[in-house]
Amino acid sequence: MPPPDTSASRAPGAPPPPAPAPPPARMRRLLAYRWFHLCALAVLTLDQATKIWMHRTLDFGTYGPPGHIEIIPGFFNLVHVGNTGAAWSLFAGRSALLAGVALAALAAIFFWRRTLGLRQHAVQIGFGLLCGGIAGNLVDRMLHGHVIDFLDFHFGGYIYPTFNIADAGIVSGVALYLLLSLRKPAEKTPAPDEPPV
Repeated sequence: MPPPDTSASRAPGAPPPPAPAPPPARMRRLLAYRWFHLCALAVLTLDQATKIWMHRTLDFGTYGPPGHIEIIPGFFNLVHVGNTGAAWSLFAGRSALLAGVALAALAAIFFWRRTLGLRQHAVQIGFGLLCGGIAGNLVDRMLHGHVIDFLDFHFGGYIYPTFNIADAGIVSGVALYLLLSLRKPAEKTPAPDEPPV
């Protein structure tokens, strides 16, 4: 049955009913940066979930046989070690300082989001991976005083520095942003759901 025609019930010359109100500005901002939020949340959740599992599965300090979990013999193991420094154990013992640097980096990305081009979806994905990784390692420093690393790869006689999901997100996010930066920037008209700030 077709819906009733309400136009005939209006008095002649009466204005049409008002259009539905647009979503609030806060909601529009959230929707405009949805790819950033989704990627950051995915990396943070996966990172912390794997670290909780590792914390419950292997004793802290487990590295090498017989305690480690061998996934691919001679190539990939799961271990449980801590890193109080940055990548490749740089600035070891400076976990509090590095936590402050992480907070400053997250704040800088927020305040310069327009300059960094975060209204573009591809850039949002890159920075979502980056910020999710920064947040994941920041949670570790605040809870444990060190970052939990557990992915252990061996390439013949070379042992790659042990890392975690957050580290992978940081490296992937930086690599994606650098790749996008090398491309010729194109003129872009903001989508209707993109706020001016």
